[in-house]
Amino acid sequence: MKTKDRETIARTSRLLRSLQEGDVDSLLAASSWKSYDRGETLFLQGERANAIHVVIDGWVKLYRIAPNGSETVVNVFTKSGSFGEAVALRAAPYPVSAEAVTECQMLHIPSDALTSQIRHDPEFGISVLAATFQHLNSLVSQLEQLKARTGVQRVADFLLEQCNGTTGSCVVNLPYDKVLIAGRLGMKPESLSRAFSKIRAAGVKVVGAHAAIEDIDRLRRYCDEDPAAAWSKAL
Repeated sequence: MKTKDRETIARTSRLLRSLQEGDVDSLLAASSWKSYDRGETLFLQGERANAIHVVIDGWVKLYRIAPNGSETVVNVFTKSGSFGEAVALRAAPYPVSAEAVTECQMLHIPSDALTSQIRHDPEFGISVLAATFQHLNSLVSQLEQLKARTGVQRVADFLLEQCNGTTGSCVVNLPYDKVLIAGRLGMKPESLSRAFSKIRAAGVKVVGAHAAIEDIDRLRRYCDEDPAAAWSKAL
């Protein structure tokens, strides 16, 4: 990817898009760009944070390893997504690990460059807080889904996130493998397979890495249906 193209994507990130152009230029000049292969580790849980990370292309997962060795997917980020703001500013240990789930390109912004920018322009601190708040909001939303929606409804919501349009029919390309999709949705792979079969009732047919949605509005209504009613369809 050309330098101009990757800088354009970086500028659209939640972290940088509200800053003055000159301030972004300064941060980009102090930052580094790196490509990762699929399965390559960006950082490990417990390592000291020294940078904020922006996805330029591809997909990255954040995950935790429990004492029994099981993996919990915390979040998945793609183009223009940023993570690590809060821990980088505190130079705290990463509470999660990060891994490239596809080939990806990353921008790494050193934490000392950020703290220097905040001292120079306090408004930048607001941008960092806003990005951190968005991450918190995302985690609250995930918790709500786990507590208040059936597995099939969570799959429906995931597919809606991938749709380009808002009405009519749509064919969605699953962005990464089904094991990771299951982890992101708090499900076992076998439960995801069952959910893909049951979601046919909402007009969705999943074949391989593609999902054909007959009617986006219909799927949205199914996703927002009262869980008490949805259980009778999904159990």
